[in-house]
Amino acid sequence: MISSDSWGARDSMNAWDMDPAAAVARARWLAPGALAALQRERLVGLLRHAVAASAFYRDSLRGIDVERTPLAGLPVVRKAALMRRFDEWVTDPEVRLPAVKAFAADPTRIGDLFLGRYAVWESSGSRGEPGIFLQDPQALAVYDALERQRPAPLRPLQRLLDPFWLTERVAFVGATDGHFASQASLQRLRRMAPWLADRWAGMSILQPLPALLQSLQDFAPTILTTYPTAASMLAEASADGRLDLRLSEVWTGGETLGTAQRGRIESVFGCPLRNSYGASEFLPIAAECSVGALHLNADWVILEPVDERWRPVPPGTLSHTTLLTNLANRVQPLIRYDIGDRILLHAARCSCGSPLPVIEVQGRCDDLLALAGPHGRTVRLLPLALSTVLEEEAGLFDFRLEQTGPSTLQLWLTAGRSAGAAVLALQRHAEGQGALPVEVRVGTLPRLPRGRSGKLQRIVRCGTAAAQPPKRRSR
Repeated sequence: MISSDSWGARDSMNAWDMDPAAAVARARWLAPGALAALQRERLVGLLRHAVAASAFYRDSLRGIDVERTPLAGLPVVRKAALMRRFDEWVTDPEVRLPAVKAFAADPTRIGDLFLGRYAVWESSGSRGEPGIFLQDPQALAVYDALERQRPAPLRPLQRLLDPFWLTERVAFVGATDGHFASQASLQRLRRMAPWLADRWAGMSILQPLPALLQSLQDFAPTILTTYPTAASMLAEASADGRLDLRLSEVWTGGETLGTAQRGRIESVFGCPLRNSYGASEFLPIAAECSVGALHLNADWVILEPVDERWRPVPPGTLSHTTLLTNLANRVQPLIRYDIGDRILLHAARCSCGSPLPVIEVQGRCDDLLALAGPHGRTVRLLPLALSTVLEEEAGLFDFRLEQTGPSTLQLWLTAGRSAGAAVLALQRHAEGQGALPVEVRVGTLPRLPRGRSGKLQRIVRCGTAAAQPPKRRSR
């Protein structure tokens, strides 16, 4: 049970929502009309709270009747504007950006709660602007319930026999050195369930590949959870005999998963794969059902597929971008927030029987780079590892890194950005992964090109996934 003082005004929620697990369970059986009514009820409660407690939303919603105005009539917000007015955006006066940044800068606090009540998650800068998102106790309880109940179990009998996961060993391979949603959630879970602490492990994608392979081999997971590009890389290591795992399941998220890519991972590891869609703004946005369709958790999050002018596009049409409204989190309201992904909303109801809408997502679509290694070997560099290196070690968020040759990288920046630290960081990382010495060339562009997702495609293997930028002189 969540006390009203811990997350917002009690008069803006109904008694049913005080038990998120029951609310999530009940929504499975709602008719589409009832689901829409529930969504509207929660939206109005969120709007009331935002106007009452957030100076930012008091300004942006001034003169708007939040009780009657449809969602499409409300203003769109973007990450940069929210971060500029962070202290006015949050609804808890004890939360201030300098203190949150200091908390997020401490890796020993990953998984802890800020002020004893808020999870702190950093977002990537994949659109040129990093973000910091707080999740209140109500939101965390909703996310936990959605994660437990919504994804169709890949091994239903095993979950009946082992509902507490006591026989599983789960390895998360990802960015582990920051307060990123997946790593922070993993550490929070380990603290909440100490009997699982030695059976759930986080492993950094930034470490040299041989060390990662050895760590996985030593840990011997039954479940691997990671990004699609990392799963592909590990599958190839398994296929050529450098890794020998006995996996029962693979979970992926954080990037676009291709059909062929999925088939290859399942074939090599000999087990089923479950994909999900989430973000720092709302962790479990969508989960796969028993027939493999990706269902939007529309009882707690609203996604609006829109065109370049933020006008709605019809079902069956790929959006230019997507607006997200988080109905669960009150400490940092997100209402019509441009998340940057492109989605396609299906008109037909899924054959699994769920009333929740089906979506297809084009999120991150960066490339896996393949550099020359010693003795003719190929060394693969993960795009999220490269992005993390440039963000954390060089402070770059708005960039485009292209592989232009077996040992050549081209780093494109906008004018005025220094690249000295970035060049050294990239060379160190590539060498640490076992690549031959890499030449990093630096050039400037007036505007960095965007990928198919509408986001900045930051890691590109030229000639494979994206057009090359206009020719400019490099330095």
